[in-house]
Amino acid sequence: MSHFTNIKTKLKDKDFLIKALHSIGYTGTENVLLKNPSNHQHEEVQVEIGVTKYDTSLEVMRPMTAGFKINDDGVFELVTEVDTWHESFPIERFLQKVTQAYARCAVVETAQSKGFNVTTEQKDVDNTIEIVMEKW
Repeated sequence: MSHFTNIKTKLKDKDFLIKALHSIGYTGTENVLLKNPSNHQHEEVQVEIGVTKYDTSLEVMRPMTAGFKINDDGVFELVTEVDTWHESFPIERFLQKVTQAYARCAVVETAQSKGFNVTTEQKDVDNTIEIVMEKW
């Protein structure tokens, strides 16, 4: 029987999470009910952030059976229907991309709030992001 799976993260800030999703090509929509995929019988789940992606072949936003829900510790968990994951890469890679984009957003916005400016930013072949900042 299929079901929604909760995957723990260390992500805590809703705004950074929404910005991170956007930066990697997804849209985060607040307060979404994740519905049962076709022919799947399990409960629906309310999430703080539902995930959608623009489908270039259909030229429409394609809802995913994925979202982020805050747990009792105040940390987001990825909630998804593993059996209906339609991305070309595994869920673990999706979460790695989101986490990296979230970390980049948190570092840059926090540093900018303290008066720093990004002078250069580059992503290496191993997906390492190098950000150089300065403050005058």
